[in-house]
Amino acid sequence: MTSVDIAVLANPAAGRGRHRDLLSEVLRRLGPGVRLLAAHSGEEAEAACHTAVASGASAVIAVGGDGTIHRALQAVASQPVGFGVVPAGTGNDFAAGTGMPADPLAAADAIAAALREGRHTPIDLVRVSGPATPTRWFGAVLAGGFDALVNERANGMRWPRGPRRYDLAILLELARLRPRKYALELDGEDYSFEGMLVAVGNCASYGGGMRILPDADPADGLLDVVVTEPFGRTALARLKPKLRRGTHVTDPRITVYRARHVRLSSDGIIAYADGERLGPLDLDLTCTPGAVRLLR
Repeated sequence: MTSVDIAVLANPAAGRGRHRDLLSEVLRRLGPGVRLLAAHSGEEAEAACHTAVASGASAVIAVGGDGTIHRALQAVASQPVGFGVVPAGTGNDFAAGTGMPADPLAAADAIAAALREGRHTPIDLVRVSGPATPTRWFGAVLAGGFDALVNERANGMRWPRGPRRYDLAILLELARLRPRKYALELDGEDYSFEGMLVAVGNCASYGGGMRILPDADPADGLLDVVVTEPFGRTALARLKPKLRRGTHVTDPRITVYRARHVRLSSDGIIAYADGERLGPLDLDLTCTPGAVRLLR
């Protein structure tokens, strides 16, 4: 392999610490010219990726889950630089949706081969912005319904820790469940509705494998949009196992659309994309074909 400057962003806490000993082997397999980016927070990680790209790195490799990938995407989107993903997080939805090997070392080998052979695969990204949200990019799914409310609730809780916090947040949000009015515009046409769930995505899954958009293709130049009619608590609870399999889209109360450009707003909801907090749900989303050069 020709010596190149490969910047590696790694989250040592990814996968709840299960992959702490993985990084050294990933770096070895990536070959010469590798440098590990120093960062102690999400903001520092993002800034380090921007600096690496600006200083001429030929590739940025993200080792971690969707949060780590999201940070790196802000620097590589629409830039002439390769992007590699080593799935090592609790949720690896972008990696799964773009066809990366699920095994981290197999993914590192695939990236090394792509670098060696000078090839990449163009993958779409979503550019999103709003009155209170500066322009961001995401690769997997934006949540803007009940799931987003649960995320926001859980992130505001100090107790309990771990997955139990999300279980409690779900119960608290179910207690105040109600349909919400959404203003939805797809490629300039009005599709506004009242319902419980809405997701806009480039890949099939979010939340660590829930196939909310089972037919989404991250290389078709389009966004998939799923919306639901109003559901009761029992019906919503029954929907979860179907989400895991992607069979919920056969329910007559659920509609899936495709569009290049989406405008979406609803009062009182904070949107999340790639599992990361974006801002109030008054957003403009555009699919940007081939915005990232995926090494696989």
